[in-house]
Amino acid sequence: MDDLMDILKALADENRLRLLRALQGGELCVCRLIALVDLAPSTVSKHLSLLRAARLVESRKEGRWLYYRPTTASRISSTRRMLALLFAEMDRTSRGREDKRKLARICREDADALCRRILCKD
Repeated sequence: MDDLMDILKALADENRLRLLRALQGGELCVCRLIALVDLAPSTVSKHLSLLRAARLVESRKEGRWLYYRPTTASRISSTRRMLALLFAEMDRTSRGREDKRKLARICREDADALCRRILCKD
């Protein structure tokens, strides 16, 4: 039951849902996620740490950059079904549609240049 409560708490924030939805397309550099939600790197880092604590995402470091991807912890069928419903609802919203367009634009940018620009913004 604690696992379920951790998952529900992690999903109780729109920005965490947006981050998790973006990761459904595959692994992304944290800079791309920061650019998507347009929040401070420290805020995005906190959101990602809560998603990681709920075992919804995992990360890996490559050089200076940190990459996130969905975990197979969403292997629990009830969690998968719940996420599928949430994401379907998100996709019907204007914010969800804009996030998809914005993420596609962000992913076309050079990753190193984007990360340097994001990290130098602070």
